[in-house]
Amino acid sequence: MTHKNERVLSVTELARVEGEGALYIRAAGGRVEEARLDIYEPPRFFEAFLRGRGYAEPPDITARICGICPVAYQMSACTAIEDACGVTVPGPVNALRRLLYCGEWIESHVLHIYLLHAPDFLGYESGIHMARDRPEILERGLRMKKAGNRLMEVIGGRSVHPVNIRIGGFYRAPNARDLRGLAGELEWALQAALDSCEAKVHTHVDPGGGGVLSPG
Repeated sequence: MTHKNERVLSVTELARVEGEGALYIRAAGGRVEEARLDIYEPPRFFEAFLRGRGYAEPPDITARICGICPVAYQMSACTAIEDACGVTVPGPVNALRRLLYCGEWIESHVLHIYLLHAPDFLGYESGIHMARDRPEILERGLRMKKAGNRLMEVIGGRSVHPVNIRIGGFYRAPNARDLRGLAGELEWALQAALDSCEAKVHTHVDPGGGGVLSPG
């Protein structure tokens, strides 16, 4: 909407994002005067769920806050309890924790880029609609996401709500052979990620109604 020399863009519900949010932008005279991202996702009161629980339970309970980024909540719970108890985690355990985090970052970011954002950027209604014209785009994204999921499985026990994390470390050390077996697919995923960063969107509209994502 406009008022005099002012233009306001108000999006009350942002689609295809994790959680709920709104966007408000006000511009005047060709300059953005105000930009606001509102996150209005309601609290989930997990603190109340944890009252009276044993100290070892929070990592598994808080992981249920999100099925896409459970590791973030598990690690936060572990770190908070370890700090409270004066526990120092050894370097190799921290390295494995970071590797587990990396698996989550891969699968979560790929989900956003290829299934939530790319359809909007390329003019498609959804990832399924995009796949009809450009299946290779979605196939690359799904393979990258699978690499991240597999990393979480090997270290965390499973890709959704990992069960191998505990206060002070892990319940079971990952198998060295399984870890080495990840190298080839992760090397491919690294190159695929670099290719994704170098890709560019052509703004012309094709007969199918979408843009084209191609190497830059």
